[in-house]
Amino acid sequence: MKAIRPLLGSHLSISGGYHRAAAAASAYGMGTVQIFTKNNNQWKGKPLTDEECRQFRAALKTGDLHLPCAHNSYLINIASPSSELWDKSVDAMTVEVERAEALGLVGLVMHPGSHLDSGEEVGLQKVVEGLDEVHRRTKGATVKILVEATAGQGSNLGHRFEHLGTILKEVQDSDRLGICLDTCHIFAAGYPLKTRGEYDATFQEFDDRVGIDRIRAFHLNDSKKGLGSRVDRHEHIGEGEIGLEPFRWLLNDPRFAGLPMFLETKKEQRDGEEMDAVNLRLLTSLFEAPAKRKPPR
Repeated sequence: MKAIRPLLGSHLSISGGYHRAAAAASAYGMGTVQIFTKNNNQWKGKPLTDEECRQFRAALKTGDLHLPCAHNSYLINIASPSSELWDKSVDAMTVEVERAEALGLVGLVMHPGSHLDSGEEVGLQKVVEGLDEVHRRTKGATVKILVEATAGQGSNLGHRFEHLGTILKEVQDSDRLGICLDTCHIFAAGYPLKTRGEYDATFQEFDDRVGIDRIRAFHLNDSKKGLGSRVDRHEHIGEGEIGLEPFRWLLNDPRFAGLPMFLETKKEQRDGEEMDAVNLRLLTSLFEAPAKRKPPR
């Protein structure tokens, strides 16, 4: 029986066209890709054209790219206590879902947001209300919103597994949600990964508080800062505080076979080679054992 490997990819630029991101992913030998659906630093983007969507979908098929995802704009904050910002964020998130659906993406990663000193309980309730409203406005959409675990800088929510569990439990249409785990974020938030015992205990706690089957994607990043630093600083694979072995365990964990896993490390070159290629080659070399889980539908 052929082993089902995780789908390795990276977050790639849509400069010059969405199809160029898919073509670049294919050129790297990736199995998936993550993009922004528009300029990440603006609230609104130009409407998508049918031709843009057609070209992107065709490039995904040609490149044999599966389970592609997007990351929403960092401007969005549906945890905000400000009604003005909350309304604006819900509007923007609705458009993000619509754009992701039009592009044929399966997941839309979002940070839960910042409670801005209103308190975690209040902030989480605003997130739940916001997601319920986005779901109400986008009935029939198949793209899943993937709530991302965060490092916990400032008043950001999502740095505790129980935050994620609360959101999934309280949102009415929870089947339309999943989780994206970022290795840098959970490590910086205080969840240890460096020994096999720590790795197992961390994912057992996640299973207890959220449910391991709710994970729909990973961001693969080492961490520049130490365990529990609450600082979100990505490092190249095996060159940070997490180290190489936890990525080996993750890639060979049969519970995660077939899931998309995206690099979000710095875009730079080393000895004339793009670091995405270096990181991808290293991750591929870590894959060892046959996995038993079928790809998610």
